Amino acid sequence: MTDQSEFPKLRMRLHFSPDGMLGPGKAELLERIARTGSIAAAGREMGMSYKRAWQLVDTMNAMFRAPVVESTRGGAKGGGAVVTETGQTVLAEFRALEKTTQKSGAAHIVRLQSLLHDIPNGK
Repeated sequence: MTDQSEFPKLRMRLHFSPDGMLGPGKAELLERIARTGSIAAAGREMGMSYKRAWQLVDTMNAMFRAPVVESTRGGAKGGGAVVTETGQTVLAEFRALEKTTQKSGAAHIVRLQSLLHDIPNGK
């Protein structure tokens, strides 16, 4: 059963080009990499494969002038990953844009929601 208190939910995705997108999934991946220090661990937490997490990081690193994530290979001391200053800025700007969009669109969302059918018992 879906928790109706989570709705309505505005999900934003920026399309910089046909192949260059930034959305909530990539932002969450950056947040988790910053917290865990690992691309693999961040991906696991999100239920995605190591390969998929790396693909997303590679895509983001190619999109921006400077890398958003830098990683070191494993070894005796183990590997790791860090969200760079550019990555931190990208994440902060994206989250700020989400908040601004949510706030400025709130009245429109309420009006749209008022036009919906009533859903008995949330089904």
